[in-house]
Amino acid sequence: MPTKKSVKASVKKAAKPAVKKTAKSSATKPGLAPGDKAPAFKLSRDDGSAVSLSSFKGRNLVLYFYPKADTPGCTQEAMDFSRLRTAFAKANTDILGVSADPVVAQAKFKAKHKLGVALASDETTTMLQAYGAWGEKSMYGRKFLGVIRSTFLIDGKGRIAGVWPSVKVAGHAEAVLEAARALVAD
Repeated sequence: MPTKKSVKASVKKAAKPAVKKTAKSSATKPGLAPGDKAPAFKLSRDDGSAVSLSSFKGRNLVLYFYPKADTPGCTQEAMDFSRLRTAFAKANTDILGVSADPVVAQAKFKAKHKLGVALASDETTTMLQAYGAWGEKSMYGRKFLGVIRSTFLIDGKGRIAGVWPSVKVAGHAEAVLEAARALVAD
């Protein structure tokens, strides 16, 4: 019977190649892959201000898409990115979470959990679609359209540096931080 320690070690080993493999994958619908120009966007932030891709010119950007504010997986992901915010800043990297929730819901979510990352709203799903983060999902046999949990690392020149489609929350923020640090080291 495996010990807790051996299970953790095997999970770490299994997760690492998956991140590398998916970083080169073009599983997202528009086929965005490392080296591609990131689609421009302009959205409303949780504080009511506007945010766009050009807001991050010269800095790296973690753009993570999450299905719904204040649900367990989305809360954990936002808290993980918030917890690592200082480490991302040291790697010249900003973080922006995006969902189709209205700005009011984003603001409540951020305040309730004291999140340290910016959140943006794409109620029209235009930007979500441009990044391949909007598509058909299935839950309990029911099919519907929704946000596909995925993450993009964009370099300071507006190019995709990494892609994580169909994200599993556990350990994800740490894997993205590792990629952001590698980007700065290059």
